[in-house]
Amino acid sequence: MATDAPTRFDSLAGRLLVAMPGIGDPRFEHAVILVCAHQRDHAMGLRLDRPAPGVDLAGVLSKLNVEGAENAPIQTVLAGGPVDKERGFVLHTSDWSVADASLMIGDDLAITATKEALAAMTDPDIAPQRAILVLGYAGWGEGQLEEELTDNVWLTAEPSLDVLFDQDHRSKWRRALAGLGVDAAMLSAHAGRA
Repeated sequence: MATDAPTRFDSLAGRLLVAMPGIGDPRFEHAVILVCAHQRDHAMGLRLDRPAPGVDLAGVLSKLNVEGAENAPIQTVLAGGPVDKERGFVLHTSDWSVADASLMIGDDLAITATKEALAAMTDPDIAPQRAILVLGYAGWGEGQLEEELTDNVWLTAEPSLDVLFDQDHRSKWRRALAGLGVDAAMLSAHAGRA
């Protein structure tokens, strides 16, 4: 009698998804996404290369009446994906976190979706080494991300702090590819299976 053995599952949490040319979804052209959670039934990530139009950190903090908003660093807020666009996430290094509120992403990164995280960004005495505010997220249902990987619409890469946090958004896709040894100019816009 045959039994169904469970298939192996490798979580991509803490890895980057780098969109291939011709991904077929204009919302993700040249996207660089950090996978924050990846389980068998869902995945969630934050896009890190697209500034939210007309939104900056000081403006968001002032609107939310966050103490210390006037001390906010000059920083663009990112559009993290098409899901729940008004919901904010602070992606930060793990040298700062909130028990029961921060989701650790590997050993070096975390995301926190609290006002406390926003306030920490303005206080140099407690601020994480690196942090950025992201509005919205990208989400995948059961098996959806795995299917997209099989269809070669994403490459996966190890993140670097510069690609994650710096403000040079226009070059993040190219730099993420270069970190894999891939020249963006050499990629075909036609994805598929061999």
